[in-house]
Amino acid sequence: MKLANFAAVALSLVFSIALLGQWPNFPTPNAPKQADGRPDMTGPTPMTADGKPDLSGVWNSGPGGPGAGKGKGPGPGKEKGPPPDGGKGKDKGKGKGPLGPGGIPPGGFLNMGANMPGGLLPYQDAALKLRNERLARNSVDHPDANCLPLHPIQLWFHPQPRKLIQNPREIVMLAEANGGTRQIFTDGRALPKTEDAQPWWYGYSVGHWEGDTLVVESNGFLDNSWIDENGSPLSNAARVTERIRRPNYGTLEIQITVNDPKMYKQPWTVTANQSLLADDELIEFVCGENNTSLRHYVTK
Repeated sequence: MKLANFAAVALSLVFSIALLGQWPNFPTPNAPKQADGRPDMTGPTPMTADGKPDLSGVWNSGPGGPGAGKGKGPGPGKEKGPPPDGGKGKDKGKGKGPLGPGGIPPGGFLNMGANMPGGLLPYQDAALKLRNERLARNSVDHPDANCLPLHPIQLWFHPQPRKLIQNPREIVMLAEANGGTRQIFTDGRALPKTEDAQPWWYGYSVGHWEGDTLVVESNGFLDNSWIDENGSPLSNAARVTERIRRPNYGTLEIQITVNDPKMYKQPWTVTANQSLLADDELIEFVCGENNTSLRHYVTK
């Protein structure tokens, strides 16, 4: 069987696993309620004991709320990546899709620049060449295809949900995708100097509050990381800034700004808004267990 690209296999695994079983729904304590007893997604933002917005919860990259299943938001199947020519005369569109808060376009799981002019990020020439080479090989070398960690940028867009656990010292993201774990320290420490830090899959992340917005700065990523299925790269010189707000009970608003002069001609920003999966939990997803799909991947 010849596959168009590895994403078809990966996503079939994602959704078949999600359908097999999960925790029974358990009511979230102290959630605002609608008249019918369901959680009120437009209710007030929960706050921590020290007066900060509480970002804790299970979050999905699409419409959430009671009755919304995992992986039903915008993501794979909802967007088309640009062709391998990199937009050289054949991809002159103006982008698509509604803008996020502040007029910033949403990013995409398949193509992070899907909603930008021409459907392209502002690649440096070498970065565009690398991305096109990856795409021409059907993205079979993507870490996700090989049960390796996803880059934090792409994790926000994955069709499997993620759980945030917040305390005064740190925020932990547990990603259902490949059992990922990311730490964001909020205890005042500084980011390590890039030259002094061992590169990590998830990089190093520290956060501080500006009013009701958590500002997360990250560096120290592996070189030539993947940030979408089409192979958009990120270098070990990249600095990523996330601005995270919870304007109401059921919504996270996230602005992601990437500054990577080795790969991109200028900094760029996308949104990765999330909806709460109330009264729900992550399921166990051990990607490497009995992974027999690799032998079916084709490069062209």
